[in-house]
Amino acid sequence: MKRFGQIIGIDPQSLELYMKYHSKVWPEVLEMIKACHISNYSIFHKNGYLFAYMEYTGEDFVADMEKMAADPKTREWWAIIKPMQKPVPNRSDGEWWADMTEVFHID
Repeated sequence: MKRFGQIIGIDPQSLELYMKYHSKVWPEVLEMIKACHISNYSIFHKNGYLFAYMEYTGEDFVADMEKMAADPKTREWWAIIKPMQKPVPNRSDGEWWADMTEVFHID
């Protein structure tokens, strides 16, 4: 299992709508997340930033993310959600959500 922490900005004017959508995530999107071996997935908000935490239990993260990106219902969801997000300027090339480095963990 691999843990991921990610960060992205949120348009302050879109926060309420973003939270509304995430209070009722479409079942097909949730099924795809699970089918791509992601679990224990949470998103938190603080001062215009979203922090995501997830655990990946699969064998090929890149292939699973490609599978998710190819899913029509997930793409429809992203078309609604992505305009509300503001990627951080110091993210790596190709990232939307910027990956963070884990510095401490305890079970």
